[in-house]
Amino acid sequence: MKKIFIISLTFLSLFSSCSRIPDSAQDKKERFVHKQASAISSEIDSLQKIKEKALEDYVKKTSLHDKVCQLFIENLEGDTVYVPVEKNFIPGGYLFFSYNLADNPAGIMRFTDSIRSYCIKNNVVPPFLAVDQEGGYVNRLRTVAGPLPSALRVSSKMSVAEAYKLYSCQAREIKALGFNMNIAPVVEVQTAENEKFLNGRSFGSFVNVRNYGTACINAFENRGVGTVIKHFPGNTNTDPHTGLPEITLSEKNMEEAVRPFKSLSRIFPSGVLMSHARTSVIDSEIPACFSKVWVTEKLRNDYGYSGIIFSDDIFMGALASNGYPPEEAAVKAIEAGINCIMISEKRISGPAKVLIEKAKKDSDFARLIDESFKKIISYKIKANILAYSKKEDGSLSILDVTKTESIDSRLSAFNKARDENIDLYQTYF
Repeated sequence: MKKIFIISLTFLSLFSSCSRIPDSAQDKKERFVHKQASAISSEIDSLQKIKEKALEDYVKKTSLHDKVCQLFIENLEGDTVYVPVEKNFIPGGYLFFSYNLADNPAGIMRFTDSIRSYCIKNNVVPPFLAVDQEGGYVNRLRTVAGPLPSALRVSSKMSVAEAYKLYSCQAREIKALGFNMNIAPVVEVQTAENEKFLNGRSFGSFVNVRNYGTACINAFENRGVGTVIKHFPGNTNTDPHTGLPEITLSEKNMEEAVRPFKSLSRIFPSGVLMSHARTSVIDSEIPACFSKVWVTEKLRNDYGYSGIIFSDDIFMGALASNGYPPEEAAVKAIEAGINCIMISEKRISGPAKVLIEKAKKDSDFARLIDESFKKIISYKIKANILAYSKKEDGSLSILDVTKTESIDSRLSAFNKARDENIDLYQTYF
């Protein structure tokens, strides 16, 4: 018995010594890979800190006046050559309506190019350029781009993969025309309480909104066009252009209503647009776009959303007719945590001056201005409107991107995407 025990120990010793060879080689390989990964991670962290320093420096060198102007998106004049309505108050973004769009792609390209050229020549940060290209009856580019059905028709006629292809074509067309943001998609679930107002602008059920909304967001973002999901936390059949929507859902049903926003905000759309609705179960006294609970506590903190939060148009009847003039609305929006204020008018000087004066007197408010300014500038870097530029000492600065593709090459890209768009439409609709 003793001999057997000795033999067993000897065998185990031999087995153990043999097995150490591959284990040791594997350990060395793992240590090497880990070392490489650590070096790459360290390099990424270092670059990120350099970028953050460049952004902080950019904030410090920018005047309060210019910071505040960047926190607005407004409408503009004309459709041929850009001429600012207020030369000293050029906003961070422009929202194009149908009357700002020429009847041919080249004309739109020349107009969008003229905006960037003017701003660079006059030392103004070029604005991002946005359209409402949802599909169906909210289709600003219907006269030049390929056909785009409503969200509800897309979800009823196409698979998610096919919808992705359709929205990718639209993104390529929009990008070629000179736009870098689409104020879409609508990601509210369609219910009896909002279906008259939405009128086909929703993909329908929660599952459809989540799946087709994901396809839409990814299709545009992957092609360099920022998306802005809307309207958080929802709407009713009252049109906010004329009245103030009152959402009277129970707490449980309200949670169901915002599920798409909670889900889709985590796939990093460039923006989220707030609604003007009041909700009876949360911060019931004020519209959602002025509610710090909805904007900051829910969307920013609970959902972890890090992009731009937009107000809806502060000139809408929902606000103007209910005791919120534009100047007061602008202040309340920033205090709630809004980063970019939408104005359908062509002037921002009135509300902007009010924000500037308040920031001069209130350091906490000035901090909110700085935080929102960073969000806007970070998006412009992502959208290739601005870019990091390496300096001789290894640090970075932020500069305008001045090089653009020729109109001829963009027309070629536009036409190719539109042809593919038309083929998809003819196949499925």
